[in-house]
Amino acid sequence: MTAADQHAPARAIVFDFNGSLSDDEPVLEQVYAELFAAHGRPLSTAEYRDHLAGLSEEAIVHGWLGDRPDLDRLVQWRIDRYRELVTDGSTIHEHVRAAVRAAAARVPVAIVSGASAAEIHPVIAAAGIADEFTTVVTADDVTAGKPDPEGYLLALARLRGVVTDLAAGEVVVLEDTEVGVASARAAGMRCLGVLGTLPAHRLAAAEELVERIDVALIDRLLAG
Repeated sequence: MTAADQHAPARAIVFDFNGSLSDDEPVLEQVYAELFAAHGRPLSTAEYRDHLAGLSEEAIVHGWLGDRPDLDRLVQWRIDRYRELVTDGSTIHEHVRAAVRAAAARVPVAIVSGASAAEIHPVIAAAGIADEFTTVVTADDVTAGKPDPEGYLLALARLRGVVTDLAAGEVVVLEDTEVGVASARAAGMRCLGVLGTLPAHRLAAAEELVERIDVALIDRLLAG
């Protein structure tokens, strides 16, 4: 029996976007590597995953390049370049799309991400699942990114517009980074770590680690 099996059924499910819902961490690494190399500070995959994965775009660019008067321009370049590479929705695999649809048929589902709305909405639309989400919380909606819980607390407030008595502990979050897990846990939510972006020991604060997001996982979470 896993930790998740010991809980009551989830009453809402929230997906992180980059690396969890969307299998795009290699795309992000490529884009940041291009950007940072062009500005004199190359970035390796290990450096990205060790220090930057899961943070907001602004935090990543600022954290790697420091204070810059052109920060907004660099972040916009990063967004535009990402969109060039993922506009067909193919980074959201079919088994993940099926999982989202299975969840949305039974409980409210949401996204909480450090990415911008301009990145997320075209991808979920191209994948044919945009209408499944009760709410999408993006970097545009918060002042503090992960690991701060602001995004998850905002999602909870919005989800309560559908399930008025929803408690934070009745929400299950799927996250692939330690800052994301920390954010969800700080909001009082359950959190499962999705393997792939980081090694298992980096996700130790999650109540359980899962290999993939699929219908079987959703069925288990909603069955209790």
